[in-house]
Amino acid sequence: MSDILDVVIVGGGAGGLSAGIYCARGKMSTVILEASAKTGGQAAKTNELENYPGIDQATGPDIMGAFRNHCERFGVEFKRGTVDGIKVEDNGFIKQVSTKEGETLRARTVIVATGAQPRVLGIKGEREFTSKGVSYCATCDADFFEELDIVVVGSGNTAVEESVFLTKFVNSIKMIVLHDEGVLDADRTAQEQAFANDKIDFVWNSTVEEICGDELVNGVRVKNLKTGEVSEIECDGVFMFVGTVPNTDFLKDTVELAKGGYIKVDEQMATNVPGVFGAGDVNDKFLRQVVTAAADGAIAAVAAERYMQEEENWQERVLEAEGDVAVMFWNPLDQDGIALMPKLEAFCKEQELPLVTIDTYKSQNISGRYNVEDIPTVVRFSNGQEIKRTVRPSQEELNQLV
Repeated sequence: MSDILDVVIVGGGAGGLSAGIYCARGKMSTVILEASAKTGGQAAKTNELENYPGIDQATGPDIMGAFRNHCERFGVEFKRGTVDGIKVEDNGFIKQVSTKEGETLRARTVIVATGAQPRVLGIKGEREFTSKGVSYCATCDADFFEELDIVVVGSGNTAVEESVFLTKFVNSIKMIVLHDEGVLDADRTAQEQAFANDKIDFVWNSTVEEICGDELVNGVRVKNLKTGEVSEIECDGVFMFVGTVPNTDFLKDTVELAKGGYIKVDEQMATNVPGVFGAGDVNDKFLRQVVTAAADGAIAAVAAERYMQEEENWQERVLEAEGDVAVMFWNPLDQDGIALMPKLEAFCKEQELPLVTIDTYKSQNISGRYNVEDIPTVVRFSNGQEIKRTVRPSQEELNQLV
C-alpha cells in the first residue's frame, strides 16, 4: 500500500492550495497535480486583489505565492500533469487519477479544484486575434497596451476591477455593456471606482459583433441592442471579461455535474462519488472568490480526512474481518439508540460477537451505501457480507439475528 497516497488534489488554485495546507497539516500524504507551470489559478493572474480579509495591499500572485509556500512548509508534493480521468477501483475505496502525460496516481481520496477558465463568446474574429490584440488577462498583458486605446467586454466585478487596473497602462478604455445606462453587474465599490475614472467611457445597451484587424486588432463593430444600429470603434486591443466555464471535461463520466458543467457538492464538498470532493470555482456555488475557494478547500480537506478514517475503520473491522460482526447504525440524538446501546454491548459480549457502532450523521457514506434509513438498525455481517438486519430490535429479534 506504500504507493497509495492519502489524497491527490487536482488543481493548484486557491481551493487546491488551501486543501493542501489542511491535508498536509493533518499528516495526510498529499500531492497537488497542476497542469500549469505556475500555481495559483485565476487568482495568480489578477493584479488587484483587495477583498481578501486582512490583506488590503497585495497582488494575486503575491497571495498565491504565500499559499504555495505554506503548502511546501507542511510537506505537500507538487507534480505537473493534466488530468484526463478519475477511476474508482473495484474495492470502491482507492481512486486512480490518470494524466495525459501517462502517469497514474492512486489515492484514498481526491479533491478536484480545477477552477474555471475565461468564457470564449465566439465573436467573429475573437479566436483569430487571440494573442494578437484579444486578451483575457489584464495582469498578463497590460504592459503590451501601454498608451494605447482598448475595448473591454463585460460589466461584472472582474471586468470593472480589471478595467480600473488597466487604466494604469492604457490611454483609454471603452466598456461595452449590455445594460441600460448606469447599470453594471459589479458591486457598488467597483462601480464607483470605474465611474470616477476619467480614462473609462461606457457604451451602453450594446454588444460586440466583430473584432476587426489585419495582423493585429484595429477595431470592433458594435451593435446597439435597442436601435439595431451598428457602429465601428477604433482600438488597439480587446479584453474579454464575460465570465468563466469550469474545467470539468474529464469528469463527465465520473461525478454528477450541474447545469453549465460545475460540480455538484454537498455542505462537506462531497460529490456523489464517495471519496471524491470538489473545491473552489469548479463547484456549483453562489460566489466565486479567493476567500470562498480557500474555505471550500479547507472543508474538503477535513471531510476527506474523516472519510478516509471511516473507510479504513470499516474495511478493517467489518469487510476484512473473519467470521461474524454485529454493526449498529445509530445517532446519539436518537433516544431509542441510546437505550439500545448498553443492552446490545452486553449481548454481544455474552455472545463473543464483535460490535462496531456507526454514527449515521458522521458516516453518511457508509449508512447510505447500505440503505440504512431507520435507526437504530443492527446488521450482522459474516466475512464482509451482510447476512441479516433488524430495526429497533427486541431481545427476541437480537437472538434471531445471531
